[in-house]
Order: sequence, then C-alpha cells, then structure tokens
Amino acid sequence: MDDTWMTLNSLAQELDSQSVMVGEQRWLVQVVKLQEEVGEVAEAAIGVLGGNPRKGRSHEWDDVRKEVCDVAVTALVLLVRMGGDPRWFFEEHVRMLAARAEARAVAP
Repeated sequence: MDDTWMTLNSLAQELDSQSVMVGEQRWLVQVVKLQEEVGEVAEAAIGVLGGNPRKGRSHEWDDVRKEVCDVAVTALVLLVRMGGDPRWFFEEHVRMLAARAEARAVAP
C-alpha cells in the first residue's frame, strides 16, 4: 500500500476512533462533511472572481486548488470508512470511466 492510501486509512481510523456514532451514521456524517467541503470550493471560486461584493476578491486560484484537494481527501476517507477494499473500488471505477471515455472516442 502506498503512502497516500496509508494516510487515508490512518485518517479514517482516527475519525472512527473519535466518533460516538456507529456504522452508517458515521458515513452519513462524512457525506455531510463532503458537502461542506464542496461549499468551501464554491466560496473560494466566488472569492477569486470577486462575486461577493461585500468581500471582493478574497481568494486566489491556489485557494481553490487547496479546497478541491480537501474535497478529494474527504471523499476518499469516506470510501475508506465504508469498508471493503477502497483502493480497488476506486481504481476499478477509474478504469470503468476510462473505458467509457475510450468507447465514446471511437464511436462514429
């Protein structure tokens, strides 16, 4: 297992050890956390464009990138917390997406 998946597993274990909820309740809270992180991406993007007149240009594109990374990590930690083999599931899903894209590229 590479460092990224070891870190994701460690983060999931830490969250699970601190949670008073069990099973699917933990997953649901993680889903809500994921939505919160997506909102932070939106807030940063609005800040880059100065879309909030009260705040003006409050963010840079690197802020958006960091928030997108938070979304990705939160999603992958959720996948780990759901059990099974998250790495296999993720990689299999990426393979399926790649095959679908390849099929579209060769379709008339």
